[in-house]
Formats: sequence, C-alpha cells, structure tokens
Amino acid sequence: MSSSTSSVDDGISLRLRGGPEAAARARRALSTLRADIDPPLMETLRLLVTELVSNSVRHAQSETVVLRVLVARTAVLTEVTDEGPGFDPTDAGAPGTEDSGWGLFLVERLADRWGVNQAGEVTKVWFELRRG
Repeated sequence: MSSSTSSVDDGISLRLRGGPEAAARARRALSTLRADIDPPLMETLRLLVTELVSNSVRHAQSETVVLRVLVARTAVLTEVTDEGPGFDPTDAGAPGTEDSGWGLFLVERLADRWGVNQAGEVTKVWFELRRG
C-alpha cells in the first residue's frame, strides 16, 4: 500500500470461485463500499475490477480469485490475486483483438498507478485510483 492509502477508511476482501459469474459477484460486492466515492470513480473501479477478475478466470483459469479493495481518503487501492502462471505486464499497452485483450489496456489507461506482483504460483495485479 502506498503512503497515499495509508489511512484506510473502508474496504472489502472477498474470495470468489472462478467461473463465468465471478466478475458479476465482484461488481456486486463493490456496492458495499462507502457511499461517498464519486460516481465516475466508482464506474472506473467497477470496470477495472470486472476486467481483472475476468482475466483471472479466462486466462489464468483460476479456481479462486481474491479481490481486495481498500478505500482511503485520497485513493482506492485494488488487488486481484489468482493462482495463474503470471504474464509480462509490458504487453499491456495494446489490446490483442477487438474481442479480447482490453483488460490490461484499460488498467494502463485509467488507473493512476498499477503493477503486477508474482510469487511462485500466485499472481497479484493491483491498481490505484486517486480520489478527488
């Protein structure tokens, strides 16, 4: 967690079963976050969470996906963790085809900061959206 998110006011941590409903369940869980998140920021958060959870299910073929969202006064930090083999984040700059490859492209364009941490059989993609 960066210094901008060091004072956490709200958050969720959720373990999702992989499968076609995982992204929808993740989006629904976001509705439990505090109500003072600006609507445009919440829409960006929903979009990026949907894309990353979908990537975990589709590309990593994860049986479980862990979603963690921390809401602080100045930023929202989100982590999506799976047991996938990982990937090269430098390939995130351009989508693959019209139907796929947009998830990391959108994270690259819409998040204020983002990254990938890989440790053994676990891959964590995180992003930060500044508030205000």
